[in-house]
Amino acid sequence: MSETINNKTIFSLLEVTKSIQKTLAERYKTDFWVKAEMNKLNLYRHSGHCYPELVEKQGEKVVAQIRSVLWKDDYVRINNAFLKILQEPLKDGIKILFLANITFDPVHGLSLRILDIDASYTLGDLEKEKQATIQRLQLEGIFDQNKKRSLPLLPKRIAVISVETSKGYADFIKVIESNNWNYTFFHMLFPSVLQGEKAIPSITRQLASIKKVKQHFDVVAIIRGGGGDVGLSCYNNYILAKEIALFPLPVITGIGHATNLTVSEMISYENAITPTKIAEYLLQKFHNFAVPVQQAQDIIIDESQQLLSDQNIKLRSYTQLFRSVVENKLLYNKSIIKEQIQSIVQQSGFMFKNERSSLLKIIADIQKDAIVFCKTSVLNIESLTERIRSTSTGFLKNNNLEMEHIKKNITNMSPEKVLQRGYSITMFNGKSISNVSDLKTGDEIKTIILTGEINSTVNTIKEKETT
Repeated sequence: MSETINNKTIFSLLEVTKSIQKTLAERYKTDFWVKAEMNKLNLYRHSGHCYPELVEKQGEKVVAQIRSVLWKDDYVRINNAFLKILQEPLKDGIKILFLANITFDPVHGLSLRILDIDASYTLGDLEKEKQATIQRLQLEGIFDQNKKRSLPLLPKRIAVISVETSKGYADFIKVIESNNWNYTFFHMLFPSVLQGEKAIPSITRQLASIKKVKQHFDVVAIIRGGGGDVGLSCYNNYILAKEIALFPLPVITGIGHATNLTVSEMISYENAITPTKIAEYLLQKFHNFAVPVQQAQDIIIDESQQLLSDQNIKLRSYTQLFRSVVENKLLYNKSIIKEQIQSIVQQSGFMFKNERSSLLKIIADIQKDAIVFCKTSVLNIESLTERIRSTSTGFLKNNNLEMEHIKKNITNMSPEKVLQRGYSITMFNGKSISNVSDLKTGDEIKTIILTGEINSTVNTIKEKETT
């Protein structure tokens, strides 16, 4: 109850809030439809209730905002309808047309209670987004950009964007690694979220990572499987679609659904219904190369065998002809050789008789000259021997005297003789010292004299002055 203090009527906060509650209840007695953007769903998993944040925007400016509540049973019913009609769950950032009534609680304040949501309205909005993305890509002239990329003849280096634990990824790997033709692929996984709003930044981030090492890959495969048709609206997003359209490598998609194509699938280089079909598409590329090669190999083998057979027949024919010609030639030349031999024997007999007498005379003259030469050579050799003996004897005497003189000088210059004359030898590290520059202060040196050795340490060094 209100009270009066100093002529002032004062209400409690509870009275005010209950008055507001009563006024709103009397004013808004019926439910009504509202359109707004669900900025945040705010689903609490432990209770199953949702507390959506609803906004209305003009451009990027929020012009209206209110809290709402969506109780668990209503959420389950509405979410199932979305999954059936949109193939999308209730999520953040979608435009909705909802049936609501106004509630006001003295503790929790004003909010809208959501009773139902028209899924067909949101479906139309998503379709508008899809068409807007298509028109924007076409207007920018990049809608078919990725389809114009050049796929290598044998695309065997694959960058895979997928979830490591997804069935679709496992099916893809199984098909390409277990093929019956032993085709070999190199594949590398770039893990990513593949459905819902988080898929957009996740996939674009991995595309950016692949772009940095694009020289190591031939193709990019975006693989999603086992998730039905739920959560695919992200593939109509302009940012993601543009990244795929402008990507420098061919992008192939196997998102795994059989309904209308998303924009990302439309603009990709190649699209297949399932990851398995994508793997079969890559295998077919190898088939397209391998089958003509195998056919060409078979043709080469058949024609080479036929060519060898024909050449063998020709070779046998030529061999027989060659043998016959050679045998005839040999017989002909053999008869000619026999005739030549007989002629040579006859002519040599005549020549031998004619030259025999001249040969005997020449031999006699040679014998006489040889006897005279031998006698003369013996006398010359004896004279030369005597001269050599006399000369060598004198040479040896002179050299013996010179050797004795050198020996005496060497003996006088020996270390022992030098030490006997009062000199000494200074050693450092086992070597004799002849230059003071080889020493420094603190070095330990050894001085050898005739009667022993002296070890000392260098204190000062003084070099000889030069003039």
